Amino acid sequence: MRQHKLNLVALSKDANLHTLVENRTAYTLERCELSVFETYAESYKVPLTFNDFVITSMLRGKKVMHLSDKKEFDYLPGETVIVPPAHTMKIDFPEASVENPAQCIALAIDNDQIKQTINYLNEYFPKATADQWALNYDQYHFYNNEEIAYLINKIIRICAEGTKEKDVLADLTLKELLVRIMQTQNLKSIGTTDSGHNPLAYVIGYIKANLNEKININNLSSKACMSKATFYRLFKRELGISPNDFILTEKINLAKQMLTKPGSKIAAVSYELGFSDANYFIRVFKKLEGITPGSYQHKSFYP
Repeated sequence: MRQHKLNLVALSKDANLHTLVENRTAYTLERCELSVFETYAESYKVPLTFNDFVITSMLRGKKVMHLSDKKEFDYLPGETVIVPPAHTMKIDFPEASVENPAQCIALAIDNDQIKQTINYLNEYFPKATADQWALNYDQYHFYNNEEIAYLINKIIRICAEGTKEKDVLADLTLKELLVRIMQTQNLKSIGTTDSGHNPLAYVIGYIKANLNEKININNLSSKACMSKATFYRLFKRELGISPNDFILTEKINLAKQMLTKPGSKIAAVSYELGFSDANYFIRVFKKLEGITPGSYQHKSFYP
């Protein structure tokens, strides 16, 4: 699926720049601190460390990130990276210039806020298995989905507005953002889970193996040994997406692969993936990818 970019934040005026590399503007709240970093000069292995857990997200430009033993990776707008407390990032800015600055936000969150949110989920919304809700630092780099982009944009707006109730509004938004990140991590990692002990993982595996079929929610709930209502509720709560939307997302991901094959036809792809109506397939594809399947196919053959 396409990544959702954040709203751009205005660049600092020249008079407010203290440095051309990671110039920082900070907004401090009771439970978090938002920093906006801007870089206007090519530079390499710039160190950056936060005492708290931090959510970073790119706004413009490009970075290359180095995180301890992880392989270096490009970091672009529409993407988010989470970093544990007291962990030093080393950052390259291979393309930064006055004309093409790199800009990102870093949201450092108080550890008590994180503990309270996770404890609340584990007590009142336990998972379908014995697993506990937790942040997964192995799933540290991901595309922003619509919900995560919306919430980060909201945090930025709350911090910049300076209203009296900003700490309360930020507190509520932070909790939801943490939940959305954990749901995204669950969805990304569930394919590696032992499906014999996780009914949702078993269902995910079944969906991926039968994308050419019309998949029935009643059948899925039966395979998970749950009522339809319980299955739907747990799926949405733990993975942040409804079963129907997940099925459509997986079908469109496969459709993208099929459309890049020479001679492939849009109508044939839609029918092969269980869509009885090619026009419905086109509407779903455009909603999820931002372009029609025909435009996607053309870009694949003529980049």
